Amino acid sequence: MLVVLTLIAIVAAGVLASVNAVTAPQIEKINAENLAAGIKAVMGADQITVADPQEIEGGFTAYSVSDAQGTYLGTAVSSTTNGFGGPLQVLVGFDKEGTILGYTILAHAETPGLGAKAADWFQKGQKGDIIGKNPGTCNFTVSKDGGDVDAITASTITSRAFLLAIQNAYNKVIAGTDATTSATTQTSSKEECCGKCEGEQSEECRGKCEKDNAKKDCCTASDLGTPEVIE
Repeated sequence: MLVVLTLIAIVAAGVLASVNAVTAPQIEKINAENLAAGIKAVMGADQITVADPQEIEGGFTAYSVSDAQGTYLGTAVSSTTNGFGGPLQVLVGFDKEGTILGYTILAHAETPGLGAKAADWFQKGQKGDIIGKNPGTCNFTVSKDGGDVDAITASTITSRAFLLAIQNAYNKVIAGTDATTSATTQTSSKEECCGKCEGEQSEECRGKCEKDNAKKDCCTASDLGTPEVIE
């Protein structure tokens, strides 16, 4: 029995290795084509020249983009944060001044019909339209946090993670600062506060909620007995 199982394992491993050897180049080619199409989409141009990717500390990849005549158009940046269902990877295009030209979702594990709407919700003309905004000059957070962007209905966590991925990309690559954070860090103080508000209702807690702009999301909601609707 041991010999039989060993042979089966060896054969199975060989088959998997053979399949991987055949499919890996094709998968790599498809990924490269999708990335090239994504860069064109987020930069809003078809005839472009893309410089070699630049890997930047923090998990960012930047692609300097020029038009067919060699004129610099801006930078496409790949940025990842943790969404509701797992890693959320966004490719966003910035012009020379850091204004958003476009974006596309490269990978996500968000809920279909909810967080997955991020692929369209923030596009030009949609309710959460971010095209033409500059994360360095506007409050690039969801409106319930006091920001300038409408969150996806019932998908606050995904919306925060999406906007944070773009804000981090701007801070690190465009502005050249280290002001990157995470969706978990961004909301942890509010969540901690909400737990206290439901219990002690202390003045210290209310002050903290006011500071984090979270009072309307937790303290007030708990006072009224109306939970916040999130993904």
